[in-house]
Amino acid sequence: MKSKTLKLITTATFALFALSTTSPASRAAEVGTDAIKPTVDAAIRPLMAQYHIAGMAVGVIENGKPYVYNYGVASTQTGKPVTRDTLFEIGSVSKTFTATLASYAQLNGKLSLSDGTERYLPTLQGRPFGKVSLLNLGTHTPGGLPLQVPDDIHNNAQLLQYFSNWQPAHPPGTFRTYSNPGIGTLGLIAAKSMGQDFTALMEQRVFPALGMTSTYLHVPAAKMPDYAQGYTKDGTPTRLTGGVISAEAYGIRTTAPDLLRFVQANMNLIPIDSTFQRAITATHTGYFQASTFTQDLIWEQYPYPVALKALQAGNSPEVVSNGMPATEIKPPLPPQQNVWINKTGSTNGFGTYVAFVPEKRLGIVMLANRNFPLEARVTAAYQILTALAGSAH
Repeated sequence: MKSKTLKLITTATFALFALSTTSPASRAAEVGTDAIKPTVDAAIRPLMAQYHIAGMAVGVIENGKPYVYNYGVASTQTGKPVTRDTLFEIGSVSKTFTATLASYAQLNGKLSLSDGTERYLPTLQGRPFGKVSLLNLGTHTPGGLPLQVPDDIHNNAQLLQYFSNWQPAHPPGTFRTYSNPGIGTLGLIAAKSMGQDFTALMEQRVFPALGMTSTYLHVPAAKMPDYAQGYTKDGTPTRLTGGVISAEAYGIRTTAPDLLRFVQANMNLIPIDSTFQRAITATHTGYFQASTFTQDLIWEQYPYPVALKALQAGNSPEVVSNGMPATEIKPPLPPQQNVWINKTGSTNGFGTYVAFVPEKRLGIVMLANRNFPLEARVTAAYQILTALAGSAH
């Protein structure tokens, strides 16, 4: 994820824009928005001030209904406010869409998650990585892959050569190591099994089927004015420029209303194509126990109610950077309703968090044009959802 360095933005500028420029809630919000807004404001405004976040869009699902709140600016250079049309990079939340595509391909008989990679990538036949299952790729359990694609790999052919030489540090299915190359390869295989390019499948089939009309892997020229400027942790302007398997692992740009719609689909709250609905629901199957959470197909879940400390531990930088033992759940845990399901996502200039509780018909998406600490994201989301869950009694 390479970035283009422009001028540094001062802390004072961030604070000014974050606190003084708050756009009204989404025009599509339901009646009752004003009752929720103070709860969201109480968590988001201090967060933006503390971490010098220029702009945020926060979507909330309360009692099954969507509400969107916009804060600050999409760019400190232009001062353009965040709106319902502002596009944010969502980083690794993109992986949940890759998981959905793989699940959809399985339902259509194009692949089986129990298959080894060598069935779809013949050059890996007889190699250790060829024996790794597609399920291992989608649950970060191949046996020890790096977090990022190595710097000396510049195309898919070089990536396959890397996998051909790869040796596992642990038997597949026994150790969880968060990895872009793993889920990226699952995306490549899912697309190959369906006989189409991954990006084309996403933009022409998956996003339309979900009713996500402002979601892209390649932002069209006409939508570039809506693309938020991202800012690194030190305030340097940056945007994602792509890379090997970037589309499959972390490449989606979307709006808060669109991402909120995806969360609604994950809770079976909106009418969509029945096969896609089954595919989405299947990604909530629990396959491994690791740290404080159950590892689903990319999604991570916790029994609900859940303690904040458990969420902070499961979403900590250490869990992302360091591997941990994983215990296979036999048979796999069917999709549950009374659970907290979540996923974080980061690029150099953006920070995202998505969480939802199906039984409560409660969810949140947080989109920011700055990469800020995971713990802070989880804490703010927990504060909002816990308050809303309490008010529902």
